[in-house]
Amino acid sequence: MQNPSQSAITVPPSLFLYALIYGGMVVLAGVLGTKLANVGTWPLIGQMTVESGIFAFLLLVVLSSAVSDLHGAAVAQRMVRYGFVPLVLSMLLIRVVIDWVPPAPVWGYQSQFALILGQGARMQFAGLCSYGLSQTLNVTVFARLAGHGMGRVLVVRAWLASLLSQVVDTVIFITLSFWGVAGADGHPLPLGTMMGSQIIAKLVLSTLMVPVLVWLAVRLGERMDR
Repeated sequence: MQNPSQSAITVPPSLFLYALIYGGMVVLAGVLGTKLANVGTWPLIGQMTVESGIFAFLLLVVLSSAVSDLHGAAVAQRMVRYGFVPLVLSMLLIRVVIDWVPPAPVWGYQSQFALILGQGARMQFAGLCSYGLSQTLNVTVFARLAGHGMGRVLVVRAWLASLLSQVVDTVIFITLSFWGVAGADGHPLPLGTMMGSQIIAKLVLSTLMVPVLVWLAVRLGERMDR
């Protein structure tokens, strides 16, 4: 008779932990994205505004890069694909709660709740596309750089992969969400300006945060897996 302990699937502790956090951040990025954050006034640029979901998205970049370095690009890409599951389920559940579950008589915030969490179908579709393509690109670039003589330069690989994925994420999301949408003045929204400010802010935040966080995540993962 086979010993149950011998047939159990062993998951490295770092992969188990990072996958759990990754699933949570996938959902949280969409929720946080409903708030526009002021990230200060910068020289030569002026006041910069970004959607708050970038902070959760940067953690997705950090986690997928760390998993790629610790467990291989194939495992990281699979984690990205599985990330669609909590993302789609959360979108569906939010719509069910907003549209089909009536609010309690003593709770008078249904309209505010729907306004904050009830993204339109177009923005949800844009979010799915930008998430899948940008995260796949991040893992691919991070792994490819390791195979081109940069295997030991962890922070540089993380930085370059993050920059490219942030640009792709912004271009895809803004284009799919707002192409052809008119502003308050009746003219089409200035997509180029919107993309430019978002990309600049995200590139700066990626430069400041991602390399250090990836290095820390990899070192922590190595320690956990000993």
